[in-house]
Amino acid sequence: MRRSTGWLKHHRLLAFFVLTYAISWASWPAYASGLIPRMEFLPVGPLAAAIIVIALAEGRAGFRTWGRRLVRWRVGWVWYAVALLLPAVLVLAAGLITMALGASAPGLAQLTWGGLLTVFAVRLVNPLDGPLGEEPGFRGYALPLLQVSRPPLVSAAILGVLVALWHLPLVLFSGLSLIGLPTTFAITFLYVWLFNRTGGSVLLTLLFHNSQGTFTMGSFGFTGAEATRVELIYFVVVVLAVLATVALDRGAWRKAPRRATAVGAFSLRKRPL
Repeated sequence: MRRSTGWLKHHRLLAFFVLTYAISWASWPAYASGLIPRMEFLPVGPLAAAIIVIALAEGRAGFRTWGRRLVRWRVGWVWYAVALLLPAVLVLAAGLITMALGASAPGLAQLTWGGLLTVFAVRLVNPLDGPLGEEPGFRGYALPLLQVSRPPLVSAAILGVLVALWHLPLVLFSGLSLIGLPTTFAITFLYVWLFNRTGGSVLLTLLFHNSQGTFTMGSFGFTGAEATRVELIYFVVVVLAVLATVALDRGAWRKAPRRATAVGAFSLRKRPL
């Protein structure tokens, strides 16, 4: 038992991602064998994997450190504005460009503030949805480990690839457009930027993720070729936003702040992979 625990302490990042994929993709073998009628993708995988790895490799000290990241709320009000409004601005920009190219958006007439707030509130507390299922794991646990010995730009690239590939079953079985994978990769850089600029606040990335899924391209009601076009435009808009952070806030990409890395008694000086 001690030997396995020692291995886990030195390979926490690897263990986290193996568990994340295994939990979220658990029904894939049964579906492929015809034992169940559909593939059930479980967004709770990252959250569950973080809890398991922390419990086995770090114990109470690890949970305290992780918990402080989850509830870190003392950041400037401007970052709350960024977390809540930037995702909507990116979607709105893509939608307006698509409309300027001649598309109609019947879905906008059906939107209400009450409906948007309800969706936002439900997603915020549902561990089987993306924000609460992903953020405590991907940003709250994996990213600080990545940033122990890597600059934020490299950490964001690694995390972006792994998070994008994690979404693969949604492309294969749930109708997510293939462009969703590179878009997920690109927007990961914005999550990392926000996480680091708020001193490692998972709460702020959770709000960002929640906002991203509340007002979406689907809100416009585009169909057919217009729906495909807006997704491509959205990808370009996200890439431009990432490039803007790199060009205008270079300091954020040189070195992560101490509170956004896995420092402390259980952090390792070697690369934790």
